[in-house]
Amino acid sequence: MGQWEVWRLMSRFNSFKRTNIILQHLRMSKHTDATGDVLLERKGCAGVITLNRPKFLNALTLNMIRQIYPQLKKWEQDPETFLIIIKGAGGKAFCAGGDVRVISEAGKAKQKIAQDFFREEYMLNSAIGFCQKPYVALIHGITMGGGVGLSVHGQFRVATETSLFAMPETGIGLFPDVGGGYFLPRLQGKLGYFLALTGFRLKGRDVYRAGIATHFIDSEKLGTLEEDLFALKSPSKENIADVLDAYHTESKIDQDKSFILEEHMEKINSCFSANTMEQIIENLRQDGSSFALEQLKVINKMSPTSLKITLRQLMEGSSKTLQEVLTMEYRLSQACVGGHDFHEGVRAVLIDKDQSPKWKPADLKEVTDEDLNNHFKSLGSNDLKF
Repeated sequence: MGQWEVWRLMSRFNSFKRTNIILQHLRMSKHTDATGDVLLERKGCAGVITLNRPKFLNALTLNMIRQIYPQLKKWEQDPETFLIIIKGAGGKAFCAGGDVRVISEAGKAKQKIAQDFFREEYMLNSAIGFCQKPYVALIHGITMGGGVGLSVHGQFRVATETSLFAMPETGIGLFPDVGGGYFLPRLQGKLGYFLALTGFRLKGRDVYRAGIATHFIDSEKLGTLEEDLFALKSPSKENIADVLDAYHTESKIDQDKSFILEEHMEKINSCFSANTMEQIIENLRQDGSSFALEQLKVINKMSPTSLKITLRQLMEGSSKTLQEVLTMEYRLSQACVGGHDFHEGVRAVLIDKDQSPKWKPADLKEVTDEDLNNHFKSLGSNDLKF
């Protein structure tokens, strides 16, 4: 073999090697994108947001919020995007809430993330509530706290038999935020007050029956539902509703079961209609039924400060707009991060997991009107503004 042939073969080999390296880099870059905490894709007529932290039950971080918000705004303005779908990866959870452990650590260290997280999360909640494109949240699996904020303000919320809804914040020294003060008091009767104060969990079709979800479908049909939505040609809101309605009508799971709280709604409405926590507790005591006493036991474990904040938040929120509620909740979030119970609740439930928080104050009577007023106080130029 002459020198020319040797050189030509080596040149070919090097070129092949270079191509392989480039392809490897492309594959790696594709893999890196695919393992991001949020996947943002266009599929057919839809923009698709996938929360992609399955190991952490898709818990929401500031980085995720900062990716979702601008993309949502972009798709809202894009004439080729007709709807937006949000879902969780992994099958276990849509989103189990905000990453409160990180927020607590940042708050204790006086880092700005504790302000930024709540500010930007609530801005995203508002953007979802006022989104100009139909917004479809597939709330399959665990949907709590921050996950509720990513779904409940949108136009369509699709639950499945594995859906698990709760707002458990009073158990960690917080309050049902992300617009909880807006949507909870608007549920039937005093159901929202009950859910907010006790952290009661709703499962499967009950998430639909309570009014949290707009539709209920079998989880095994989620894939085909998505495909049918992607395939729509320039759909209107009504076209999207028709597809969701068809799947909802087809689903027979737990169709004949009544709402889990149906038999207790009369008690819930009467016991939780009081204007003070003390009176709610007295109502439950006087009722004396096993259901009322069980709720009493649950409430007694919650942060007394959180209970009083939450009741007032819902009462005030019942007549406010979503944006007014989110501004109020931003003030509350900053007061909680600056206080004791939030950090103690996170420690007891998520860090040491001893489930024995030491609340300060430990008694409802010690939470004064002045304490409450300080939580609701305007933050002036630092307030949340839309």
